[in-house]
Amino acid sequence: MGLSEDRVVVVTGASRGAGKGIAIALGASGATVYVTGRSRNEGDAPLPGTVQATAEAVTAAGGTGIAVHCDHADDAQVRQLFDRVRNEQGRLDILVNNATSLHDALTETGPFWEKPLELTEIWDVGMRSHYTASWYAAPLLLAAGGGLVVNTSSFGGRIYMHGPAYGAGKAAVDKMSHDMAVDFRPHNVAVVSIWMGLLMTERTRRVFEAEPEKYAELAATTESPEFTGRVIDALARDPELMQKSGKVWIGAELAGEYGVQDTDGSQPVSHRAFFGDTTIYGDAVVE
Repeated sequence: MGLSEDRVVVVTGASRGAGKGIAIALGASGATVYVTGRSRNEGDAPLPGTVQATAEAVTAAGGTGIAVHCDHADDAQVRQLFDRVRNEQGRLDILVNNATSLHDALTETGPFWEKPLELTEIWDVGMRSHYTASWYAAPLLLAAGGGLVVNTSSFGGRIYMHGPAYGAGKAAVDKMSHDMAVDFRPHNVAVVSIWMGLLMTERTRRVFEAEPEKYAELAATTESPEFTGRVIDALARDPELMQKSGKVWIGAELAGEYGVQDTDGSQPVSHRAFFGDTTIYGDAVVE
């Protein structure tokens, strides 16, 4: 099965960052892309970006961008999102769960008890919101006769990264991908987690620009936000897509397999050698 024509896509958390880049890259394939986020106007968030601007960028890239203001902490708003997709499209081919609550104190050094308790919001807008979006999306994916769910994740699901709140959230997303894949398999819907590298997002750029000499070497290893979207596009076209389902994949390694390059023509490298292998789950199923 390959999802290559006339795709209907939802990308959550797409006002900026990874979600925006993924949406633009999928728009470049000609897809209709619903992009969600909380930022209606510039200034609504500390970082630049709005869902409307992302939708316009998707359209400019060759797709059809549709902006949907949606707070993924509110289940009613998520239901309304997928009701709209059902009414306007009748199906869904690809869901990219990317919406995540990242507290400003996330990357501060120190033990977890010295950081705000609000860091646990990543379990709500992150782990739980991915589950909720997938729950509402399921009938639409089944209506399409097959599809793809991508949960964006990171090496933080396997190693210590930014503390236990972040790590537990990413590890849960990865396991959830595996378990959702079991339920979706009879319906020809694949589910994967993709570990992204360090992305040159608006947030990352702000940090690097504040101390350019300190981060010069690290900046050379970054991926563009569009890179993961290009990987998802290639993955969706794979006629053996279901063989990838239920697993955690490193985006850079999938790119190497599919011959996908970043926007500048570079080939981002896998960080497996430094951070370790992806998580592998057992095949046993207990109902």
